[in-house]
Amino acid sequence: MMLGLLLARAGVEVLVLEKHRDFLRDFRGDTIHPSTLEVMHELGLLDRLLALPHQQAPEMRAQFGDLEFPVADFSHLPTRCKFVAFMPQWDFLRFLADEGRRYPTFNLRMNAEATGFIEEEGRVVGVRAKTPVGDLEVASDLVVAADGRHSILREAAGLGIEQLGAPMDVLWFGLSRRPQDPAAAMGRFGNGRIFIMLNRGDYWQCGFVIRKGSLEQVHARGLEAFRDAVAKSAPFVADRVSELREWDQIKLLTVAVDRMPRWYRAGLLFIGDAAHAMSPIGGVGINLAIQDAVAAANILAQPLRSGTVTVDDLSEVQQRRELPTRITQRLQVLMQNRVVTRALDETQPFSPPLLIRMMARMPLLRRIPARLIGMGVRPEHVKALPRTNRILPTSG
Repeated sequence: MMLGLLLARAGVEVLVLEKHRDFLRDFRGDTIHPSTLEVMHELGLLDRLLALPHQQAPEMRAQFGDLEFPVADFSHLPTRCKFVAFMPQWDFLRFLADEGRRYPTFNLRMNAEATGFIEEEGRVVGVRAKTPVGDLEVASDLVVAADGRHSILREAAGLGIEQLGAPMDVLWFGLSRRPQDPAAAMGRFGNGRIFIMLNRGDYWQCGFVIRKGSLEQVHARGLEAFRDAVAKSAPFVADRVSELREWDQIKLLTVAVDRMPRWYRAGLLFIGDAAHAMSPIGGVGINLAIQDAVAAANILAQPLRSGTVTVDDLSEVQQRRELPTRITQRLQVLMQNRVVTRALDETQPFSPPLLIRMMARMPLLRRIPARLIGMGVRPEHVKALPRTNRILPTSG
């Protein structure tokens, strides 16, 4: 959606295919990071975006065993917004779609699921999709696949995938939030459990981390045992765990960390989770995807306008974004191995690694995760456009 908006702004004819009939579904990631907010500022959209309901987190706190401290303090970032905004992803997507519609070259088709490619002489020249009224074929100079970590198009492209591994899965659910509750997002590590809580205003979005593939064991222990584990992880919500009345309220996020060795073929480009699935550590997956979109728009807008986009142009997108992806994933895997695996081990007392203990004693070190989470490696900036670009008036 972001890439569609950026390309339409640059005068490129765009059709965004969305497989659902609306955006109202259970997203796991609702974070808008400072670097993304900076992009919205560069587009002149920041004030309108922040007028939507959201919560602001100027820091993220965590408890590692007996150590509790802010692991990321965003107040020092060189950005206009020194916070992470928590906003329902359906609101963010709807906002981007509405802004895209202000450009005459932006088109959005809901309820259209891409299922495969149209190819000619080894080049992708379009996409096939299924809709409630029948199959759809769309011819295109470029197909951009952004259909997530379970990408159908990635499998169809046959470009391969490199698995980096993840020792965990996450159970997501909501619990009511009260005015006297802490305000900051927080994570609790140790005693065989990892528990994440994100402030969503009137409720907590909770993530209960489990060992990969252990969902059946969690179910076998029963819902009452799960409620007890949640209460032990965050005692101040112990009187609310009864809100979890059935397993259907608790959704599984299967964690994967992987990447495609090559993100493109002639006429085809992958970005976001389709190109590189990220661990939920730091909540940076959305941030990486949007940075991919900005880089792709900056590099491809002119070739697409002139109808001259080449494989070399697509390669340039990967070259621009591959290093940030690799560095971020390497750090995530390091955290998985050094912190997550230890914290989930029920047989050993949890001892925070040396780096965590140093961060607890030296506040200056907390700027490092703040920058990595808030801005990422090599943040992208929107290129300016000629003044002749047309914008349609807003409605309402």
